[in-house]
Amino acid sequence: MDTNWQNDPKLSGMDKNKLEMLQSLAEQGSGKSPADLLPFLMNAAAQGKNNGLNFSSEEISAVLEVLKMGKSPEETAKIDRIVNLMKMIR
Repeated sequence: MDTNWQNDPKLSGMDKNKLEMLQSLAEQGSGKSPADLLPFLMNAAAQGKNNGLNFSSEEISAVLEVLKMGKSPEETAKIDRIVNLMKMIR
């Protein structure tokens, strides 16, 4: 996976460890079906917290904004659905 997204100015203040974790998750999660992606992301979030990597709501919003750039409306809607599902589960 291309790591250019990590250089987006919206993410310039984010800790490099967080960006590396996100890159690793993106690589591991690519190709997963939507049904498999939600449990994968929930597990990743729990592991991140256990490792002391907590994302502020501003950081999460910035990451989502960057992830949506250049995506089709269908892909953007899929990202929004996954985020909403994660919010409901919390």
